[in-house]
Amino acid sequence: MKALAEGLYIKHFQYGCGVVTQSDTERTTIDFDAHGPKKFVTSLMVVEPAEGAPPKRSGSKRLKKAARAASANTK
Repeated sequence: MKALAEGLYIKHFQYGCGVVTQSDTERTTIDFDAHGPKKFVTSLMVVEPAEGAPPKRSGSKRLKKAARAASANTK
């Protein structure tokens, strides 16, 4: 299997729908809606195109937590 296009919305039998974030002939990283990012061996993974558009994603959760901690420290 060749690399998938970044931003492609796909469906995986176990993890559900997600967006391809990185892909080459060796490894593919997919950020799943319900399970977060997962890495796969590109030649072994089984995915199909998902219907619809990916949901809007908010910013990084780590940044939100860091911002909350910083605001708590300033009070």
